[in-house]
Amino acid sequence: MKALAHLNKYLVKYKWYLIWGAVFTAISNLFGIIPAQLVRYALDLVKETLDVYFLYNGSGLQSNLYDVFAFSILLYGVLILVMALLKGFFLFLVRQTLIVMSRHIEYDLKNEIYEHYQTLPLSFYRKNNTGDLMARISEDVSKVRMYVGPSIMYGLNLITLFILVISYMVSINARLSLYVLLPLPVLSIAIYIVNNIIIRRSEEIQQSLSRLSTYVQEAFSGIRVLKAFVREGDSAANFTAESDVYKAKSLHLTRVDALFFPLIMLLIGLSNVLVVYVGGQEILAGRLTPGNITEFILYVNMLTWPVMALGWTTSQTQRAAASQQRINEFLSVRTEIVSEKNLDTEIQGDLEFRNVRFIYPDSGIVALKDFSMKVKAGETVAILGTTGSGKSTLANLLTRMYDPTSGEIRIDGVPLRDYKLASIRRQMGYVPQEVFLFSETITNNVKFGMPEMAQEKVVQAVKDADLYQNISEFPEGFDTRIGERGVTLSGGQKQRLSIARAIARDPRILILDDCLSAVDTNTENIILNNLHRIMENRTSVVISHRVSSVKLADKIIVLDEGAVVEEGTHQELLAANGVYRELYEKQLQTEEV
Repeated sequence: MKALAHLNKYLVKYKWYLIWGAVFTAISNLFGIIPAQLVRYALDLVKETLDVYFLYNGSGLQSNLYDVFAFSILLYGVLILVMALLKGFFLFLVRQTLIVMSRHIEYDLKNEIYEHYQTLPLSFYRKNNTGDLMARISEDVSKVRMYVGPSIMYGLNLITLFILVISYMVSINARLSLYVLLPLPVLSIAIYIVNNIIIRRSEEIQQSLSRLSTYVQEAFSGIRVLKAFVREGDSAANFTAESDVYKAKSLHLTRVDALFFPLIMLLIGLSNVLVVYVGGQEILAGRLTPGNITEFILYVNMLTWPVMALGWTTSQTQRAAASQQRINEFLSVRTEIVSEKNLDTEIQGDLEFRNVRFIYPDSGIVALKDFSMKVKAGETVAILGTTGSGKSTLANLLTRMYDPTSGEIRIDGVPLRDYKLASIRRQMGYVPQEVFLFSETITNNVKFGMPEMAQEKVVQAVKDADLYQNISEFPEGFDTRIGERGVTLSGGQKQRLSIARAIARDPRILILDDCLSAVDTNTENIILNNLHRIMENRTSVVISHRVSSVKLADKIIVLDEGAVVEEGTHQELLAANGVYRELYEKQLQTEEV
């Protein structure tokens, strides 16, 4: 139950739902108990009236006695019907409070998890797969809802019914009540033993479900690769194998759950036998009437469902505890990417890296070694290097997806850590190496960083990215939906749309992370000419492995294995006859061929 303590704040928030639910539960159970007493009165009335009825056999009073007797039985029947209707009405109110409360808590918990996910750093998403993240916010939250909804509802029902029924039973005959309740401790011990098994197996099931969700998500994300390599059969076989593991674990849990029903029925049956046997002795002793025995049997059967629900409720609570523990694991993760001074100011764009060293926390790879760089506001710096040289790491550090292991990054002379995260990122335009576009219209994708943007700016950004002609040819133009539910753009078109999204924000710092790798040389020249105009009066960081993309920069830095090997302008580096010239000549020969 320690893991479920996280939900107490929500139970406090919706306390009136809980309080009224408890009140309605007590009232509905009260109307459920009264009919048992009415049955007792009716049966005792029958026994007593029959003796008097036969005493006046053959007289005119016998007919009058029958009329009174029939009316009394009818009255008891009507009262029992009224009690049943009132119980049903209050049961409706119970569900309208407690189940509605559980839906509110489910909604709040999902929002809490989603909002927390968004605060976590990039390193968290490198360590945890998407399927596991989705399983915790969907499957695990659904199991938790079963605790705050039906489990609490049946738990309250069990408590109130036990208090009411047992108090009535003891008031009638304490000895008979003791015998009737004797099987309950045995039931409690059995439930305790079985639930220890349920906890362990529930955790195993949730872990298996996470692996299954991850596999499915990866399979559908990479469906093109699967089809291209004709691996559909192997993928289906692997899915079947993973499903078999999940099925086997679920069946093991089901076998344990199956113990509850026969165990409860056995113990309830034993209670009925004890009622008849001990109750018969009490009748012979003159301490009880046959109506009392019938009332006790009704009480025992009235306790049957709550006692059965005790097993189900305990099982659901343990599953919820296992799920909430998994949720708490991620909720307890705290991002280290926090602002120290929360500065919310407009920047000019001066950039400085001071002896920055960075090691990826999950893999231990040293991406940057003692990297230093100074860029004045409005200048363009190009970072050139081969794959794995640490180019993209610079973009991640600059957008503060990570913090340097050592060293410092400054913007306008102020440490990057001092700026408010949202403020500094809002003033940056970032075009990632791996393009991601949302299943939205082209307009909404361009407006993503600034939803209130005017359509004129959207059009201009698309023109600057040399994508306007392509969009004009689409039947729905800027309202064309892209991604899974619409037209599939080519790799080059996706990159250009990503560029348009970045420059449309009019950022103070523009970061282009190898964003022209999927376009041809002609398109690259057009975009570069447009970007040259856009880059004026704004700081630009161009990251690329192609010399053609960086030669117009004010300063070029050549990286190799995380260290600076050359630095200067295009002409200076060509004259140096070093790594840059070698790359330039190789790429020039390739383009000529």
